[in-house]
Amino acid sequence: MLARRQRHPLQALQRRSQELKLQVDSLLSESQLKGDLDASKRRDIYQRCVQLKQAIDENKNALQKLNKADEPAPVGNYNQKKEEEHNLLDKLTHQLQELAVSISRENVTETKAPSEREEDDDSADEDEEAEEEEDDEEEESEESGGEKEETEEEEKQENESHSQTSKEYIAVGDFAAQQAGDLTFKKGEILLIIEKKPDGWWIAKNAKGNKGLIPRTYVEPHNKEGSQDSSEEGSKEDVEVEDRAAEGEEVKQRTDSHWSAVRKAISEQISTVDVLTTMGTIPAGFRPSTLFQLLEEGNQFRASYFLQPELTPSQLAFRDLMWDAKTGTIRSRPSRVSFILTLWSCKMIPLPGMSIQVLSRHVRLCLFDGNKVLSNIHTVRATWQPKKPKTWTFSPQVTGILPCLLDGDCFIRSNSSSPDLGILFELGISYIRNSTGERGELSCGWVFLKLFDASGIPIPAKTYELFLNGGTPYEKGIEVDPSVSRRAHGSVFHQMMTMRRQPQLLVKLRSLNRRSRDLLSLLPETLIGSMCSIHLLIFYRQILGDVLLKDRMTMQSADLISNPVLATFPKLLEQPDMMDALRSSWAEKESTLKRSEKRDKEFLKATFLLVYHDCVIPLLHSTLLPPFRWAEEETEAARWKVIADFLKQNQENEGALQALLSPDGVHEPFDISEQTYDFLGEIRKNAA
Repeated sequence: MLARRQRHPLQALQRRSQELKLQVDSLLSESQLKGDLDASKRRDIYQRCVQLKQAIDENKNALQKLNKADEPAPVGNYNQKKEEEHNLLDKLTHQLQELAVSISRENVTETKAPSEREEDDDSADEDEEAEEEEDDEEEESEESGGEKEETEEEEKQENESHSQTSKEYIAVGDFAAQQAGDLTFKKGEILLIIEKKPDGWWIAKNAKGNKGLIPRTYVEPHNKEGSQDSSEEGSKEDVEVEDRAAEGEEVKQRTDSHWSAVRKAISEQISTVDVLTTMGTIPAGFRPSTLFQLLEEGNQFRASYFLQPELTPSQLAFRDLMWDAKTGTIRSRPSRVSFILTLWSCKMIPLPGMSIQVLSRHVRLCLFDGNKVLSNIHTVRATWQPKKPKTWTFSPQVTGILPCLLDGDCFIRSNSSSPDLGILFELGISYIRNSTGERGELSCGWVFLKLFDASGIPIPAKTYELFLNGGTPYEKGIEVDPSVSRRAHGSVFHQMMTMRRQPQLLVKLRSLNRRSRDLLSLLPETLIGSMCSIHLLIFYRQILGDVLLKDRMTMQSADLISNPVLATFPKLLEQPDMMDALRSSWAEKESTLKRSEKRDKEFLKATFLLVYHDCVIPLLHSTLLPPFRWAEEETEAARWKVIADFLKQNQENEGALQALLSPDGVHEPFDISEQTYDFLGEIRKNAA
């Protein structure tokens, strides 16, 4: 029998890319050769665009995960070939986006005369406002029948529709195209706005007839007569940009890598979100999740990365891991920011439509300076009751140990000197579309809590009621659900009722007592995590100190270190159910210790190592444990059953030895990475 030919992963992805290219070329030719397409044909082409986009994304994700070591034989110019495939997939994505946009425009303008098409934005806004005005009138007639409020609302709607008749905008700053499809312009240039998109990127045309996307914050209404109506059209952010431009300050572009990467990732998903928004499935303020996209980029925003020691700028010593000879352990490290944050609840979060199934409701939070993410992105899953679907809660009362994924008590540490340092909260949902089976992650709103006032004084420790913004953290003036805010008119009572309907997040900042401060000072200077896991993180840091600072033969040695705990513990931070298993096993073991043993730090570390080897090591490499997948209920249940059965056997057999030697326990083939810790490959490099 002939030996089976080995497969080359890169070649397989190249063949798949060529197949996708042929399908995209065929779709483009079909859309051009047919001339004027009927509505059903356009819908078919648009649906095929979405399907092809999903296939391209799958191929791109597979390509990103591919490594040279996966190839059964050497491949020449491997990185160059991989980059060429990535560029091809990006090109296909851009072609599909352009085709989908053109199809969408034809769908909107199909039945309109040319004169009507020119006023498409205004008429659409007027129709929407008219419908909401009718809703407002019905609510007011039921509550108080206030005719005065109706008259004021009608006048307001009329003034707004009148102010929107001006489509000429003037640039208040220079803007250079950041990617294909953007329109470059100079300060003072007059632009004709063709379409105002809800994501803050408008389609505009310059005097030469060139069209492209522009950021709305770089333009203001151009009023030749200088009337007051047009000047009031812009949002608060437009006014701020106008003031800075009037003072001679040049408007700066965003050049940080976070913004560029996030904008690229979100622009690739915007077509799907547009479909859901158009169908009325989600509110206009929902967007693809910004923080989820950052988490998908790699490990630089994960807790496992920030848990590792950081090198000094010289790369010759550890900056935040030092040995204290007096105490015989690692030295405490105070930081500028150190406190406990409690997530209480989320209120009035809009419900998505029935066409998508919500798999998870959660809050992602991180340290942020208005421009860049400065810490790991921590996720806390919310719970909700069918009777109150718009209210999310945290830290529910459950039997046994509370899963760390549900723990609303978080510790916050940072040594950033930024005066704009704060916490960015993003409420999100993981969903699956019932019709296509497509999975995604949406932001239901975000809010930024600045931690210092203008004079540099920390904000007080108290409960904060934070009203959510729509869009992404890089957009301003967008509401989660615009239909709610437009009802904010009339009496003080109506305004109060409107504020109560606004989506909001309740959090509490708690100052530290002496014990909590001492515990947090043993952690890295920058880290966010669950309070329920803090003692396990401290054990890991203490073991790091022993291995890297006390027991290493020479500080100049960079050899691999044989230590399975250091090699595998960071993986637990990305698998919360495994962290729960370790917490449960340690709590059980700790309950059997004597008081004198609990005061002995060396004895506690040795006992923790035994518990870790009994619990974590066998489970991590068991073939019975399915791979961790976010927001998959069946997988989560299957994993927890395997974990619970294993912990029960350990308890009955007083250890994992019998389970390890049992013929029923099948484990993955041994890999040297399970045993060795490569600290040069794991540590963080100081950017200074």
